[in-house]
Amino acid sequence: MVLSESCKPSDLLVTLHNPRSPASEAYRTLRTNLQYVSPDKPLRTLLVTSPGAEEGKSTTLANLAVAVAQAERRVILVDCDLRRPTLHELFGLPQEKGLTSMILDDQALSDPPLQETAVAGLLLMTSGALPPSPADLLGSQRMDKVLASLQGLADLVLLDAPPVLAASDATVLATKVDGVLLVVSAGQTKRENLQAAKARLEKVNAHLIGAVLTNAAIDPGLERYYS
Repeated sequence: MVLSESCKPSDLLVTLHNPRSPASEAYRTLRTNLQYVSPDKPLRTLLVTSPGAEEGKSTTLANLAVAVAQAERRVILVDCDLRRPTLHELFGLPQEKGLTSMILDDQALSDPPLQETAVAGLLLMTSGALPPSPADLLGSQRMDKVLASLQGLADLVLLDAPPVLAASDATVLATKVDGVLLVVSAGQTKRENLQAAKARLEKVNAHLIGAVLTNAAIDPGLERYYS
């Protein structure tokens, strides 16, 4: 899957603001491909991460979430990047209450701090307050309860995690979800880093379902054809 990603903040959610673009169509194709990954047992929880920083994982995940919701499915998008969260910025929502609230507070566990977005059917759970030891929280039994609770509220729960090579958070979470999608950036992600990230995920028996290539050039002819 090849996607093109703009550097302008206002253009990052292309599936919402420019749904007829080739990039938006690529996200819809990704959405369709995910439906056929495991036809006998559909994905209920999907983790999206990348080998390193600034490779487009959060933008890819946000656009995928919009595309899935546009197909009339209930989606919960969770910012599990408790080091450098960005999903609240992409959707223009407050960050204060979120995942860490739900992990640490019994009341929040029974009443998840979910926020509505501009997309019908898409709810966002921001990171909440950033903890000193993210991996400990994400690997806890309380996190298992959080995921179980959220699965009861949506058709698909999408999780954004820190880069695999930057921290252990992604590999910890990978053991708790149905599948992992790895985002790599054209011209930026080094082959050895991709191989190292893949090896770390495989070491914990993560279900790595595939990869998405971001920042790839789109044939200008496609832009004209779909205009």
